Amino acid sequence: MGRVGGIITLKVNGQTFSAKGNFTYDIGENLRKAVVGHDRVHGYNELPKQAFIAGEITDSADIDTTLLANFTAETVTLDLANGKTIMLRQAWFSDPLEGNTEEGNMAVRFESADGQEIPA
Repeated sequence: MGRVGGIITLKVNGQTFSAKGNFTYDIGENLRKAVVGHDRVHGYNELPKQAFIAGEITDSADIDTTLLANFTAETVTLDLANGKTIMLRQAWFSDPLEGNTEEGNMAVRFESADGQEIPA
């Protein structure tokens, strides 16, 4: 049995950011929902879904928050403790950039139409 959680590394265009707290991700597989009639389940519909990586980073003097908040076509990777890597290509920064002075952290969320899981 190997490590399944814990240490992660977040990079944007090869620059490492200090990941803090719990990160979530989705590689953006299509979303399927049942189509239900009054007589039975008729099948399902399928819609595209954006991929994302979201979490918190520790703010530091060398982070240009204006530049970070304006990312629009970046490569974002999240190296997981289990050896896998989640990669977003042509990713954009999606949520408002909000910082917290008590812990010195900022919430980040990157989204993309092109997400991929790279096996260990």
